[in-house]
Amino acid sequence: MTNTFNSISDSKRSLHVQVAREIARGILSGELMQGSIIPGEMALCEQFGISRTALREAVKLLTSKGLLESRPKIGTRVLKREYWNFLDPQLIEWMDGLTDNDEFCAQFLILRRAIEPEACALAAKFATVERRIELSEVFQQMVDIAEAEEFNMKAWIKVDTHFHSLIFNATANDFYLPFGHILTTMFVNFISHSSQEGRTCINEHRHIYEAIMAGNAEKARLTSMEHLQPSNHRLDDVIPA
Repeated sequence: MTNTFNSISDSKRSLHVQVAREIARGILSGELMQGSIIPGEMALCEQFGISRTALREAVKLLTSKGLLESRPKIGTRVLKREYWNFLDPQLIEWMDGLTDNDEFCAQFLILRRAIEPEACALAAKFATVERRIELSEVFQQMVDIAEAEEFNMKAWIKVDTHFHSLIFNATANDFYLPFGHILTTMFVNFISHSSQEGRTCINEHRHIYEAIMAGNAEKARLTSMEHLQPSNHRLDDVIPA
């Protein structure tokens, strides 16, 4: 595996994060195979042009994400895919360009269908006045963007992501709260895909919003499921009916 990586000694980023990213992308792309032992410290330090301290910090970071495991007298091994923390925002960023976008979005939609309708139901029951006011403000922004003569994709991605994140934060359930933050990175890629050609599903968003504001948990759950149909996200050819 010699000469697998290039020197990053001139990078303006934190060295250990940049090293971790390069090794992670090698793992995620399959170049560094599951179960394989990555090159030793001396080889990697030479390839990257960094110190042992920076390399060890990078390995520590990747270990925390379930990608690597270090053992005395054996070395540092790439763990099996089942241990990789795909909900880690940083790991999601590092995956950019390495996976088929349709497959990525399809898997994310399946995850959303499993948890988001219930989040909407909980938000309908437990959202505070402050959260409802914030949700109203964000939804009005969505309407303004959707009805504008010229569609602003960047603005839509931002406000749509905020809308769904608010729903998780409004559940009053501590186990749902992290999803409002963790899923943000995935939402950006997903919404970019599903909103191509100005597609916003504004009516579906309106139904979810109105159900939450009315405190109707069952309707919020059902309208969320309707919104998360594959056909609404350009994925009906990817996810079987």
